[in-house]
Amino acid sequence: MSTTTPLFQIENLHAGIEGNEILKGVDLTINPGEIHALMGPNGSGKSTLAYVVAGHPNYEVLEGRVLYKGENVLEMAADERARLGLFLAFQYPTVIPGVSMANFLRLAVNSVREAREGKPLAPREFRRLMREKMAMLKVDETFATRYLNEGFSGGEKKRAEILQLALLEPELAILDETDSGLDIDALRTVSEGVNTILKPEQSLLVITHYQRLLNYIKPHFVHVMLEGRIVESGGPELALELEDKGYDWLKEQFAEKVGA
Repeated sequence: MSTTTPLFQIENLHAGIEGNEILKGVDLTINPGEIHALMGPNGSGKSTLAYVVAGHPNYEVLEGRVLYKGENVLEMAADERARLGLFLAFQYPTVIPGVSMANFLRLAVNSVREAREGKPLAPREFRRLMREKMAMLKVDETFATRYLNEGFSGGEKKRAEILQLALLEPELAILDETDSGLDIDALRTVSEGVNTILKPEQSLLVITHYQRLLNYIKPHFVHVMLEGRIVESGGPELALELEDKGYDWLKEQFAEKVGA
């Protein structure tokens, strides 16, 4: 009987910042083509997990492994992880005045292309690819000439992240609270963009507080994080249960387990 080799595995991950342990033994496995949602209240460690996986230098790993295609990415620099096929869409994308979207995207795409295929795209090929992806996502072409995230609305910043996702075509994308600060129309637009570009073989980890994002991006699995640990996992129905009951019922169960 054949078995699926996991694309991504987190094993007993402990990590923190400035001496404060935030992640206290996280385990998670994602196979090719799977969509996972990670939910939890503020301060539960969701964004910390995303930053540690992406290689943010301010976070210290105390124990555990993060395996991507069998390699421990914790031993790699952040740019190496990105070239390998990991992508993080930030909750609060950085503003970079003086750098146009087009130039930023071209550098990012060519960095990944050189790692994968040994050569960058020619300027004309890149422009054609960028226009194709912008048309797919219904993004106006003037977007490319604007400075990166400068003067962008919340929805525009998130659409810029999804455009990066479309161009880089990572095998695993982590969306860190992509729904944060979006109204209903912007949420629908960004979600439709993700669904449009996502290929069957690509995997996704969606980090969110609320079930509303999952009305648009449908997960195969839902996990709940509390106090630095994943305390519950299930199917899409788990998100609906959280919407109905909130997190308190899980907090009570978790407190009983810890106290036992």
